[in-house]
Amino acid sequence: MELQGGFAMATVTVKNIPDELYKRLKSVAEINRRSINSEIIVCIENVVASRRINLDETIETVRRLRQLTSKHPISDGKFNQAKAEGRL
Repeated sequence: MELQGGFAMATVTVKNIPDELYKRLKSVAEINRRSINSEIIVCIENVVASRRINLDETIETVRRLRQLTSKHPISDGKFNQAKAEGRL
């Protein structure tokens, strides 16, 4: 481990990255103005730091959105029927 800013930093080597994945990673890193190493760290942080959704908050959000769209001209029944018939 290496010390950086008073913190121990581990070094990891990633082997056998598929070419297509590396190209996409490099492209995203350039868009975000990051090095590939920094982009990999951000990707890992996003996965590791992902959080569970709060079911009650999600249901409340859905209910609020549902109220906003409840005046839609197509009823749920007609919408589902159109989906089943492959028209949507």
